[in-house]
Amino acid sequence: MNQQSEFKAINDIREEAIVTHFRKNKDKKVFILTESFPFMFIGKIKEVLDDTAVLDVQTTSVPALEGKEWILHIDAIEVFYIETGIGPKIPDLKD
Repeated sequence: MNQQSEFKAINDIREEAIVTHFRKNKDKKVFILTESFPFMFIGKIKEVLDDTAVLDVQTTSVPALEGKEWILHIDAIEVFYIETGIGPKIPDLKD
């Protein structure tokens, strides 16, 4: 296996692991940072379709975009945290 195909395999494994983790945590609250606008989402995972997550967004960095359904490609997610009941809770960022 050459270095380029090895790199691709690692990216495929990473994406598959994230998709599986999101599927296992459907209906849970999630915090997501992306590198593209609107950059931050807090909401509930409604569904995971192929390599996209459907979110019921409660809070974003732009209040006009809140209260809507967003579809995010898993590759666009830079950082995420899913509230599972084991770790800290995601705070409500209203006001």
